[in-house]
Amino acid sequence: MATRTLGYLSLVLLAIAACGIFFVAGPIAGEGDAGRIVYFHVPMAWVAFLAFFVVFGASIAYLRTSNPRWDHLGRASAEVGLIFTTLVLITGAIWGYPIWGTWWSWDPKLTTTLILWFMYLAYLMVRSYAEPPRGPRFAAVVGIIAFVDVPIVYMSSYWWRTLHPPPAIGPLAEQQPSATIVWILLLSLVAFTLLYVFLVRVRTEIESTEAALEERGALVSAGA
Repeated sequence: MATRTLGYLSLVLLAIAACGIFFVAGPIAGEGDAGRIVYFHVPMAWVAFLAFFVVFGASIAYLRTSNPRWDHLGRASAEVGLIFTTLVLITGAIWGYPIWGTWWSWDPKLTTTLILWFMYLAYLMVRSYAEPPRGPRFAAVVGIIAFVDVPIVYMSSYWWRTLHPPPAIGPLAEQQPSATIVWILLLSLVAFTLLYVFLVRVRTEIESTEAALEERGALVSAGA
């Protein structure tokens, strides 16, 4: 029931956010309608960072306790985080073409984000192809190391010369946007965060069910 409620709530908030993005918010100065992508791009980037932070915490917890629940949580969060990182790269390219005149630039922000994508893809590959119990342990180590790139991605706009604009909102924002932009961004951020929680819960439940079925099958085989 809780998982279903999260799903419906995230769907409703996404619909409200979409109405605000396309019917309330005006074109962003200097970017036109292409600037509306920021209402999707920024929340997706936040969710990607959140997902990888959960992987980081779950990986530490798994190495300390060897509890498979932490492994299931880390794997589910990595899968969802990888999807959102992919969407971040795609929406960034869609925004970049009319603004920069190119779909892709080896800008520090874009490059470090792509590195992050590959690192968490490596996490999932290690987790899938290495035999238990080594697979979960090796993947946990990769998840911890890969998280180092998250603050690098966030701070890259300040550390290097970059085409990518600085954060739109937050303590490091160079200028605070209008109230309309802020509330639509925050609404979209909450909606995508709830969607992330819903997807992780569903994937974790599937993972736990699969593990229980495998354990039951092993017991049946041993009894036979």
